Amino acid sequence: MAINILDTIDMSRLGELLQQARKKCGVTQADAAKIIDAARTTIVAIEKGERRLKPNELIKLARAYGKSISDFVQSRPVIQPFEVQFRATYRRNEAEEAQINPSISHLEELCRNYLELEEIMDAPLPRNYPQEYEVNNMPIEAAAESIAISERQRLGLGDAPIAHLRDILEQNVGLRIFYIKMPSKYSEVYSFDEKLGGCMAINANHPEERRCWSLAHGYLHFLAHRRKPVVDFDDQYQRLPESERLAEAFPKYFLMPTSSLLKQFNDMHRSHGKFTPTNLFTLAHYYGVSVSALVYRLEDMGLLPSGTWDRLRDRGLKVRKVQQELGLEAIMQRTDVTPIHYQHLAIEALDQGLITEGRFASFLDVDRLEARRLAEVLREHSSGTLEDITHLDLRQA
Repeated sequence: MAINILDTIDMSRLGELLQQARKKCGVTQADAAKIIDAARTTIVAIEKGERRLKPNELIKLARAYGKSISDFVQSRPVIQPFEVQFRATYRRNEAEEAQINPSISHLEELCRNYLELEEIMDAPLPRNYPQEYEVNNMPIEAAAESIAISERQRLGLGDAPIAHLRDILEQNVGLRIFYIKMPSKYSEVYSFDEKLGGCMAINANHPEERRCWSLAHGYLHFLAHRRKPVVDFDDQYQRLPESERLAEAFPKYFLMPTSSLLKQFNDMHRSHGKFTPTNLFTLAHYYGVSVSALVYRLEDMGLLPSGTWDRLRDRGLKVRKVQQELGLEAIMQRTDVTPIHYQHLAIEALDQGLITEGRFASFLDVDRLEARRLAEVLREHSSGTLEDITHLDLRQA
């Protein structure tokens, strides 16, 4: 069977996949040639699609590259490797490379899966992309607020708190967003590919308030610096470049619009004759942001004295403890790796017999037993309302 597949497969496409896999794991053409006991020129010809691969050679190369045979013989979309994009524009030391490269590779694989599912089901993710925002020579804060207001208007969000931001950015904009476990100092990875469009990985280990902030941060990069790959992590810069200063400023205006926040603050102040710590926690919960983010925003607006957050922190404020005492439940949102549209493409492809159960499990990044359980959950909710679906968390269902 392997011989029949290799006799009919597109050699150019197979060669490109082999070349990508080889480069990703740092194997030279000379080393690859030794693996199959051939000359380096043979590997060159194979990767150019000029020489057909033998079954035993494919087995040896797949094993050496840490891949399965199916990774090369299945009909899968060919995309520009993410790591190539990041290496060209973003310098990291070896320790940082070792920490974040697995997450970049994971995001690339999930995005390739997404595109493959769209092709199988002939159901591309609709794109509602705005023109890239021009921010040259504009003050950072003014530019950030202007973009935030424009995007809220474009997406019909008004000035209310944004619930389910991840789903809005997927369904109303057309971004591919995955929640991936990363080292704690990393917040998000953003990339753009002509075939895939905007792609983001958000750190699944972070609390929901921080994930939401990271989504908005990454969204600004899509809006204003679309084709520049970004890895965001703590203490990354000694001096923030202008693009990052804009991305840092955008979330506060996008998640906490000035008009709405001012009204909420004034209403609370009027009701109590002052703005209390309880009001602070309630308002942060209302907008789905951290207490510190809200305090800094109110300080910027001149509604709280400068240094308020520092003083609260120095007094030993325990945020989670106070939230529990006030009965403010932790902000809950879907935390499964894959987004809604992706999940439903996968179950439809499975139910129509277009993919196997094993492939379905691979798409959802789980084992077969868990895949069967998730398939039933998805079938159960497939006839529900959008509101039902957006509240569904496959990891907890």
